[in-house]
Amino acid sequence: MSPDPAKNPSLCPHAKKCGGCQMLNLSYPEQLAWKQRRVNKLVGPFCPVEPILGMEDPTHYRAKVQAAFGLDRSHRIISGVYQSSTHRIVPVDSCAIEDETADRIVGTIRRLLPSFKIKVWDERSGTGWLRHVLVRRSFTTGQILVALVAVSPIFSAQRPFTAKLLALHPEVTTLVLNVNDTDIPLWLGPREKTLFGPGYIEDELCGCVFRVSARSFYQVNPRQTEVLYSTAMDMAGLTGAETVLDAYCGVGTIGLIASRRARRVLGVEQNRDAVRDAIANARRNGVKNAWFTAADAGAFLTGLADERESVDVVFMDPPRAGSDPRFLRSLLKLAPKRVVYISCNPDTLARDLAVLTGGGYRAERAQPVDMFPHSTHIESVVLISRA
Repeated sequence: MSPDPAKNPSLCPHAKKCGGCQMLNLSYPEQLAWKQRRVNKLVGPFCPVEPILGMEDPTHYRAKVQAAFGLDRSHRIISGVYQSSTHRIVPVDSCAIEDETADRIVGTIRRLLPSFKIKVWDERSGTGWLRHVLVRRSFTTGQILVALVAVSPIFSAQRPFTAKLLALHPEVTTLVLNVNDTDIPLWLGPREKTLFGPGYIEDELCGCVFRVSARSFYQVNPRQTEVLYSTAMDMAGLTGAETVLDAYCGVGTIGLIASRRARRVLGVEQNRDAVRDAIANARRNGVKNAWFTAADAGAFLTGLADERESVDVVFMDPPRAGSDPRFLRSLLKLAPKRVVYISCNPDTLARDLAVLTGGGYRAERAQPVDMFPHSTHIESVVLISRA
């Protein structure tokens, strides 16, 4: 096992300035105990809570690395992370939770910029070109995507820069240029062009292959994602005869994994780009019993209920804000036999469980999973059955 940065602060000299890992003052077992107590307090009143599933090695687990680029007071190029709740860049060469290969690639790009006369974006003067760099790495296939996020699609040094980066990092399988020319502090813009490779990487998860692009929503901790989704599938108890609904389906990960154990899968997601990825992922995996659509999940569920469509199992994986009241009312109207709720926020999970258990359902059991060691974020899976 790698050394735990919580027990060796020298492994993370940026901890106080960065603020991204809020629990580095605790050892990893102490972090798990804190998270267990929190889920027990919030979810325990509804159902039994299983012991939290932690990581054997809670370091370098992030397969997606985002680095902000800027200038320090001496006008030297720096790259790193935004200080918590600010837009100040904390220079970081290596991070205890980020993939080490990705960190090295970011460092190489920073060192290459002056020789190619590439200027970084300066918010104060509104000048420069490169804003951010995003690196995604598949731990299963080894494929690596690098995205340069710039304010303009004009890249005069494109060919020599690409050649040099690939010479220094032949492990990079695709390079894209993402254009973010807005004043809004977003990591990625809506326009993109491929400079090298296919423009995406592929990753294997729970026996399926998924296409992952720069803008795809995809879990950043693939090892624990396997644990999380395997737990969800076990709770669903699929026999091959069920109609499954994957609400908030994203790029189709949960739905496509479930498709091998269900009669048919319906997936709904508001983001049209994600739905296109889900359809492509279904085709890539030869899945013919899954259907995906772009729509509001609550309205889609209401439509199914109005048409008296029968759904046996609903997987729901909402954002941190949890489900909105309209979705929960629609879910109660649809009345599936089982709901598998994948939550990234125990506070909103408890709030939504109160609505569902007050509407004719009972929570059977909860399984916390530590997806983000050293942070206060907690994922949980809860099995909810019709009473």
